[in-house]
Amino acid sequence: MGLACNACGIAYADGSNLDLRLQKEKAVQVGFIIAGAPTPEIGFETLKANPAPQVDFSGAQIPYHITPELTSYFPRASAPDALALDLGCGNTLHRSICEAAGFEYVGLDYAAPEAPILGDAHALPFKNDSFEFILSIAVLEHIQYPFVMMNEVFRVLKPGGKFIGTVAFLEPFHGDSYYHHSHLGTYNMLRFAGFKIDAIAPSAEWSVLEAQASMGLFPRMPRFLSHALVKPIKFASRGWWWLAGVMGREASLQKLTRNTTGAFSFVVTKV
Repeated sequence: MGLACNACGIAYADGSNLDLRLQKEKAVQVGFIIAGAPTPEIGFETLKANPAPQVDFSGAQIPYHITPELTSYFPRASAPDALALDLGCGNTLHRSICEAAGFEYVGLDYAAPEAPILGDAHALPFKNDSFEFILSIAVLEHIQYPFVMMNEVFRVLKPGGKFIGTVAFLEPFHGDSYYHHSHLGTYNMLRFAGFKIDAIAPSAEWSVLEAQASMGLFPRMPRFLSHALVKPIKFASRGWWWLAGVMGREASLQKLTRNTTGAFSFVVTKV
């Protein structure tokens, strides 16, 4: 059984997954107010675990690319029918952790065959204020118009809801990635949409050296081996920055991590 849009009459065929991708071009207007660079109210330091987590994940299987610190900020569902959207879900790897937090899982991806719903992040096929929680892991760098996606995420998230995810920074080009976001770029994009920024944090475990080695310099090499190849350079760099800090220069290991991370994580709230 297929579906049809009451507004435009477009029919969507039934299949192994529900295909709600755009069937025709859609014009979107995005306006910017140019008023100088924003002044971030956060420090962009590595993410510390939430001292009061809402969900106990001690018995859950956490995907390797999501840190315990990030999951400590996951919200708990307010009711059994509360919805979580895994935006860019791929093969639904994050279903178990969303369900462990009490949510009814909704997975959407543009092309993954395993996705329950096929859709476009530029035009999410959901009504306003549909989700209590939205998760988006390593997706933003693949979005052609990220400011449009941010508006869509804000629209479908309920007031008070959490949007948590990661975005590439100094990773190599991969999978038709469009924009790799710095800490200021990530901040600017999320603030533009209207989110309250709880944290934007660099990954200390996934530096530019490890990202480039794993994804660019030594493809298909076991990760432990590619990381071992760059580990001496990483340690030497950290030692130099530490020494520079001792000598009174404007340097710190936090700044080094921020400037040379492979990816940033973010935790924001719709207020």
